[in-house]
Amino acid sequence: MGDFSFEPTGRIFKEREALLEAWTPDKLVGRDTELQQYHAALQPVIEGETPSNIFLYGKSGVGKTAATRFLLNRLKNSAEDIDGLDLHTVEINCDGLNSSYQTAVALVNELRDPANQISNTGYPQASVYQFLFDEIDSLGGTILIILDEVDHIQDDSLLYKLPRARSNGDISTARLGVVGISNDLSFRNQLSSKVRSSLCEKEVSFSAYDATELIQVLRQRESVAFHDDVIEDGMIEACAAYGAKDSGDARKALDLLLESGDIAREENADAVIENHVTEARRRLQTDQVIEGINNYSQHGQLVLWALTLLEERDETPVRTREIREPYEVLCDREGYDPVSTRAVREYLAELETLGIISSTETNRGKSGGKFKEHELEQPISSVKAGLNELLGASP
Repeated sequence: MGDFSFEPTGRIFKEREALLEAWTPDKLVGRDTELQQYHAALQPVIEGETPSNIFLYGKSGVGKTAATRFLLNRLKNSAEDIDGLDLHTVEINCDGLNSSYQTAVALVNELRDPANQISNTGYPQASVYQFLFDEIDSLGGTILIILDEVDHIQDDSLLYKLPRARSNGDISTARLGVVGISNDLSFRNQLSSKVRSSLCEKEVSFSAYDATELIQVLRQRESVAFHDDVIEDGMIEACAAYGAKDSGDARKALDLLLESGDIAREENADAVIENHVTEARRRLQTDQVIEGINNYSQHGQLVLWALTLLEERDETPVRTREIREPYEVLCDREGYDPVSTRAVREYLAELETLGIISSTETNRGKSGGKFKEHELEQPISSVKAGLNELLGASP
């Protein structure tokens, strides 16, 4: 039995935190154009004018939240030196808040002191808005409300009311600006024109990082996170290429660098080498598979479960019709009505696109016709980990 006491190794990492999402660098690299536009949009705040409403959009992992934190830190520091400028920022992540009502409640509670919170139900929407406007006015000064992942809010009401609160007479003393941040590029086009004209006064589009920009981001973090000469030549480029392949996502590239460092430390190595990056990529891809299955629709998961059972019995590759029977048994057991064979076929096609299963088309000519055969592309253990909740609920 090994000795499982904990001792700091002091190896590999100097400040591991610098690779985590919450870390804000002193300087933001690879985002010059975006920062310039964003800075200009925030300028009215420092002039003591009513803030512009700003809408930021771009895929996840392209620096929207990091740029917001970075510029707001700068803005707050500058505001402290200006007499008569009283700046407050309120930041809310809308993931999990799927309505204007829930978001307004979250904002009220963010502005109120902990002893005076309101519950998530039980008030008419108009009352919650009134609470919110009263809190904003009693705080006074200049207030920026940042709504990250704003595309989770499924109705327009709050996004219409907040940006127009001053002009509609809902608030009278505070100067209010709203910053909406969205990963969903089509969200802006789904907004009604009256919401778009007020929420999107200033727009900043964040493009995907290219490989060169990702190398800049990783080098900056590497210099803070790792001891000198720990990262072998070429490893930063390998992590950047992985992020660039994944639609220019810095988060993916940083996760890979972090995981590679963790594996090097696990192995008591002196440096992060190619083997560590390869193993880290394998682990992260497994995590992505698990997450992808976890978020997949209920019937899609049942179809995958049926195929997994056949794989465990060594009966794959199998045709769609052979998956149908165990799928129906599972539906019956879990209390669902089975979908049509055509829908099962569509789920299998989606699972193939996600890289979770592989499907091969076989053509037996006139006598046998054409059909597809399916098998798992990922290890059974990863698939079962993704189906965990569904499997856990079953007898």
